Amino acid sequence: MRAPPVTLRLDPIACEGHGLCSELFPERITLDDWGYPIIDPTPIPHELERHARRAVGECPRCALRLTPSE
Repeated sequence: MRAPPVTLRLDPIACEGHGLCSELFPERITLDDWGYPIIDPTPIPHELERHARRAVGECPRCALRLTPSE
C-alpha cells in the first residue's frame, strides 16, 4: 500500500530566492521575476515524490516542506 500523496509548501518568510529548488524540481517549481519560487499546489504524484524530497532536503534556508495532501 502506498503512502497518501503529499503537497509541496513554501515558507515565504524563510525563502531567500536562491532558486536551487526550481533546478531540482522544475516539474512543480518555477521562479518569479525576482527569483522566488512559485509552487504548484496540486498533490505530487508518487513517481515525482523522490524529486520533491530532494528539493526539500537541498533548500539552503529550509523553506520547503512536504505535507499530506488534503
